[in-house]
Amino acid sequence: MRTLTRRMLWTLLLLLAVDIAVVATAAVLLTPWLAPVRDAVATSLPFGGASARIAWWVAVLVPALVAFVWAQLRYTSAQTMAEVDARIVGPEEYPALHERVQRLAQLADLTPPRIAVTDAEVPNSFAIGTLGGATVVVSEGLLSVLDGDELDAVLAHELMHVANRDATVMTLASFLPSLTNGEYDPLADLLPGESRYAPGLVALGLAYVCSARVLEAPFGSLSFTLGFLFLFAVTVLFGGVALGVFTAPVVVLGRSLSRAREFAADRSAAQLTGDPAALVGALETLDGDDDRPRTDKRSAHAGVRGLCFLPYGFDSDGPTDSLAIETRSHPPTAERIERLQAVARSLEQGQSDS
Repeated sequence: MRTLTRRMLWTLLLLLAVDIAVVATAAVLLTPWLAPVRDAVATSLPFGGASARIAWWVAVLVPALVAFVWAQLRYTSAQTMAEVDARIVGPEEYPALHERVQRLAQLADLTPPRIAVTDAEVPNSFAIGTLGGATVVVSEGLLSVLDGDELDAVLAHELMHVANRDATVMTLASFLPSLTNGEYDPLADLLPGESRYAPGLVALGLAYVCSARVLEAPFGSLSFTLGFLFLFAVTVLFGGVALGVFTAPVVVLGRSLSRAREFAADRSAAQLTGDPAALVGALETLDGDDDRPRTDKRSAHAGVRGLCFLPYGFDSDGPTDSLAIETRSHPPTAERIERLQAVARSLEQGQSDS
């Protein structure tokens, strides 16, 4: 747990630093078009000079940073659920599943998370977290393959991700890599169809008008338009390069955290249920059966695979190379089993000593 806490702290600090860098870079790149707003704010302040500039940056960066972090968590959790067609289910629809989760959550002194089910035949599960709570997602394939103590062990594993709060950290850490890879397209998701182009066209028009403050050519002339297009192209190009540079350390630390969190959740789940053998059995059943389905119609992205109990997600035949936090972040199943067997020996030793 100490290793997990340390890596979570480093990851959170890095994510905060990267988010600040992203917001600050965006503000700098948009400065030519924000100049009228900046000047209006500066003239309304009772002071000027350096103090006014600092006040302007604080007024821009702090709300933008808070909104950016909040939007990442909300968007990533919603997109992850939609990616696997998961839906929130109540106790009247899945009474046995709810009873298991309620019992295990009570045992862990944890507020029961929401429960979602996807009809995928691939047996897997994952937990996602936001500032407003957590959700545990299981597939119909998992419910059909496992039962009894082995199903309890997998559910306990996901609950430990919630209890350790690494589900929230990993949800946040998966946004930038997935955005950089092109797996996320917020405008296309929020505004389906041709309507997604409307905000961009409006922003482009406003930027064209605001460029009159920084371009010396006559407004509307050919030289003015060419100057605007050049400035816009440089902004987009530099913004894309900067986003890729900022994302790289998130990927590295995210993968390191993902490995540590899987070991920690395995250990905590084994201690919670008092039956490490049940989790070993679940791992062997899910990862050792070559006849189990490993493909599904839905196309789960790499971020989903990185969150799952086992790294093949809901639609993959095996590990794939990707920039996002994905299958390479999971420790080998054999190593997880070996560590669980060590937990079993320590529990047996403790019982014999008592």
